[in-house]
Amino acid sequence: MTNPFDDTARPFLVLVNDEGQHSLWPEDIEVPAGWRVSHRGDRGECLAFVERHWTDMRPAGLVAEMDASDR
Repeated sequence: MTNPFDDTARPFLVLVNDEGQHSLWPEDIEVPAGWRVSHRGDRGECLAFVERHWTDMRPAGLVAEMDASDR
């Protein structure tokens, strides 16, 4: 059996959590609690979306904390 996360023939989702972290997710698997759908497409389209939109790997809470400490 092929790992659904590696199957390039199936449609994928890009999920985003409250910290702004992104995840590639097979479309036919239930979205876990705490994540929302940000984009749909084939695996390549979803990877490109993540590369364009998740440019800072730091969690949003850490970004806010670091910005506050810079003041």
